[in-house]
Amino acid sequence: DVQLQASGGGLVQAGGSLRLSCAASGFTFDDYAIGWFRQAPGKEREGVSCISSSDGSTYYADSVKGRFTISSDNAKNTVYLQMNSLKPEDTAVYYCAAGPYSGSYEGYWGRLDYWGQGTLVTVSS
Repeated sequence: DVQLQASGGGLVQAGGSLRLSCAASGFTFDDYAIGWFRQAPGKEREGVSCISSSDGSTYYADSVKGRFTISSDNAKNTVYLQMNSLKPEDTAVYYCAAGPYSGSYEGYWGRLDYWGQGTLVTVSS
């Protein structure tokens, strides 16, 4: 069975940090880019960041550039999202997902194959 298990969410004050983890299993990790998207109440889903395990290329949404860092431990089939300088507007449920990658992230968020249950991040002001 395909599993994408997200963890690491919690409550943090503005300016603080959290590290999310996404443990993947049940599919060939190298064939996919692993991404994080978030959904806040009343807002549209937003693609936050993604990374390809095959070539290490990354993508960041403008809203998180310079604050979030995505990394991958291919030996553990795990992707991490280090979130620093958190803001109240980062509050959302964060989901990790897997989508096919062929050298470009254009259209990536519209072709996800798998995603997990999500982990809640709450940033207080």
